[in-house]
Amino acid sequence: MHWYTLTPLDVLLLRDAKPFTSGERAWASSTFPPNGQAIAGALRGLLGTQQHITLRGAFLCHQQTLYLPRPLNYVGAQRLTPVKWLQDHPCAFMKWDERKPAPLVLENRLEEEELAAQQQSHMVKPDPQLRQYLPAPMVMKLLKNQPLSDADWHCQGQERPYPWTVETRSHNALAVGTRQVKESDGYFVENAIRLDANWQLAIGLDAQTHALLQPQENALTMRLGGEGHRVILSAAPELTEQWAAISQQSNQNFASDTRSMAYLVTPGVFERKRKEQSTCRAYPWEWKLAHGDKDYGAKGKPGGNEEPRNLVSVATAKALPLAGRLRDPKGGSIPSPQVFAAPPGSAYYMERPQGLFQDLPQVNGKDNRPRPNKANTWRQLGYSELLWLSY
Repeated sequence: MHWYTLTPLDVLLLRDAKPFTSGERAWASSTFPPNGQAIAGALRGLLGTQQHITLRGAFLCHQQTLYLPRPLNYVGAQRLTPVKWLQDHPCAFMKWDERKPAPLVLENRLEEEELAAQQQSHMVKPDPQLRQYLPAPMVMKLLKNQPLSDADWHCQGQERPYPWTVETRSHNALAVGTRQVKESDGYFVENAIRLDANWQLAIGLDAQTHALLQPQENALTMRLGGEGHRVILSAAPELTEQWAAISQQSNQNFASDTRSMAYLVTPGVFERKRKEQSTCRAYPWEWKLAHGDKDYGAKGKPGGNEEPRNLVSVATAKALPLAGRLRDPKGGSIPSPQVFAAPPGSAYYMERPQGLFQDLPQVNGKDNRPRPNKANTWRQLGYSELLWLSY
């Protein structure tokens, strides 16, 4: 992958998939960082072509350093552990619904006196804010199973948990011949995103797209999002090296075939279609629960090989609504069906690493002939990017 930075020239307007109708007190929701469809569409508009684009990201970038979303399986600086993996801990005897992922708890409990002392110290000196994005060197520490200090998890100096500001803006249309807002289709509100100074977005592009960008100027202006706002697209070879090192370490961890954690760094779309209806959930459908019973369909067919059963637990948060555009046979485009993605930072505890069905460019059809894997489109747009950590 060849990496580029996107430097906003102004605010960015990036709407999410929640529908709205411009009218009295209508609110258009926003999303940030931008999704893969928005970035791919902006690149096609810049190149003036409908060619296939494969990308990675979008991530944040500060002073030529990649920043990835904070893992959600940490409470402060302490990592959560599935109750199934606990030893000599009261929660090791916990009972739960084994049709679901195992509960997560803190493995190292603080003594009451120490906890009271910490609470007292926080009353005197406020606790620093936690980083919501970690720089690439700290991500490498996690991948190498090296502990992070308390200072690594907290903002330093003028740093903020989220390096952007949300600005609420209203859009009004006046009735003809008056100075009043129209009663219908004349008023709505949306959020604009303003990145902090010296912060940028970062994306990785495939070799073919990179080759098309090379003959042009090093710094290009490109429309991104609504209202025609623009960003400066610039090559960033330093980020290419950083991502290569992160990917190499992740691949080594994946090959270890031991207890592992999958760290989701972009929104994960895990969709399955059943009886003409699609359903999304927080973890891949092909990942079976390690503690599942045969009554739940976790084991394979009688007399055949058992399906892999590796998933132990999941740490995630509120789902993200996503939707893009589909090409209309008549030459235009129409809204695509809405899906819900697991948020970046979600973590998955596995008995051993297991790949994604989305990673396969081709699959065998009912006639045992290879055909393109439609689910691989999500990976081509940067979704469901996993980094693997040894537990």
